[in-house]
Amino acid sequence: MAKRLVIALGGNALGNTPEEQLELVKETASTIVDLVEEGYEVIVGHGNGPQVGMINLAMEYSANNGGNTPLMPFPECGAMSQGYIGYHLQQAIQRELKARNIEKECASVVTQVVVDKNDGAFQKPTKPVGSFYSKEDAERIEKEKGYTFVEDAGRGYRRVVPSPKPCKIVELKVVEQLVSAGDIVITVGGGGIPVIEADGGYTGVAAVIDKDRSSAKLALDIQADMLVILTAVDRVCINFNKPDQKELAEMSVDEARRFIAEGHFAPGSMLPKVEACLDYVTNTPNGTALITSLKKAKLALKGETGTIIKA
Repeated sequence: MAKRLVIALGGNALGNTPEEQLELVKETASTIVDLVEEGYEVIVGHGNGPQVGMINLAMEYSANNGGNTPLMPFPECGAMSQGYIGYHLQQAIQRELKARNIEKECASVVTQVVVDKNDGAFQKPTKPVGSFYSKEDAERIEKEKGYTFVEDAGRGYRRVVPSPKPCKIVELKVVEQLVSAGDIVITVGGGGIPVIEADGGYTGVAAVIDKDRSSAKLALDIQADMLVILTAVDRVCINFNKPDQKELAEMSVDEARRFIAEGHFAPGSMLPKVEACLDYVTNTPNGTALITSLKKAKLALKGETGTIIKA
């Protein structure tokens, strides 16, 4: 039976503009199809930081500068980014499959992820989105729309939204059906569109779910054999960028927790990746997670590089 992988793609796999993304996804697709060729079932999650920011900014600018575009709610911007990124990934993967004469289908699923409306993150928004404003404009928009703004490194004021934890993947059964049919599935894009359960259905909320945490949740729920987080480095390091920097080939759960407590992993960088791996490996029997670079994914799955995290 084929091993099932959930792969979380970092921002370095996607770029910042449509043109850059079209080029970068070629390499991403090559890596994904390498793994398919090795016999793995592959489910792909991805980030959307630059993309959703770009969409939100364009909509915001037009709405605030006399354009005919309505101000687009943030969950809808997230949905747009899922479609746009999924479209590029699908095309690149389909082209790579055809070049290698592999008969497989690839599809993106616009994915909603339920969050808890009582999650503490809603009381303390931290994720910056959209454009920079003067203090006066930020205060005016706060009063008009109820947004929260913070001063951002002397560059002006930016809206911040919460980053709650994922509770449930709404389209999980659809993803399972596609994977069981042998298809490559792209899902939980940008961590998923955050929704809360309301009135017998779902309502979108202005938030950003960490894509590594959503990928870990997906890996757990879909009973993946491994969670693979692809980032910019081949291996996780302690004492990163210091003279005594040390690469780690393997980490136990206890070691990972100790390194987190000692402050070895940066909050906006490696920390959420390690925490997502811990979410997965501590909640599934014989759970194994791998952190490595996009270029070295195939070698890492053979044990030649990367950092393995297991209980």
